[in-house]
Amino acid sequence: MIIRPTAGAGRDDLGMDGPGWQTHWHRHPAVRSGDQLTLGERAADRMRNIMGSWPFVFCFFGVMIAWAVVNSVFYLGGRHGRHGFDPYPYILLNLFLSMLAGVQAAALLIAAKRADGIASEIAIHTEHNTDDIKGLVNENTALTMLVKKNTDLLEEIHRHVSALTPEAGRFGPDKDTQRPP
Repeated sequence: MIIRPTAGAGRDDLGMDGPGWQTHWHRHPAVRSGDQLTLGERAADRMRNIMGSWPFVFCFFGVMIAWAVVNSVFYLGGRHGRHGFDPYPYILLNLFLSMLAGVQAAALLIAAKRADGIASEIAIHTEHNTDDIKGLVNENTALTMLVKKNTDLLEEIHRHVSALTPEAGRFGPDKDTQRPP
């Protein structure tokens, strides 16, 4: 769920959720955030928010295209055996991508573990709230039954009093509607 920042609303303390990318989970009362998180958890949140965004994907593709274009230009324009710092088939780029894939796999697992932790904290909070609500509903049901029982007793008392004295329970005529004798 995405919310738009309001006037005066800034980024959170860690700068992880920029305008337009803010989520509500860090505001949930059961989810630890800010100083309550360990350094690893804050890093996982930051990594998830950066690497899991469209700007990161577009920048990554931009770097890849720039690498290929620069090296191709150097390769085609090279003289005296000089052909760019990473000529086609871009072996150095492949090495960097392989290293990045290894690190990124671990980073994704760390971010997924953090997301599971958040979901777990919310689920436990929800379970406690559900138990509290069940208790309140049961208490409300018991009180409603007592009110019903007391209302029934009051109606029975009213019937007995009405049977003993027919005028009891009736209101006398209004003073304004009485006619003078």
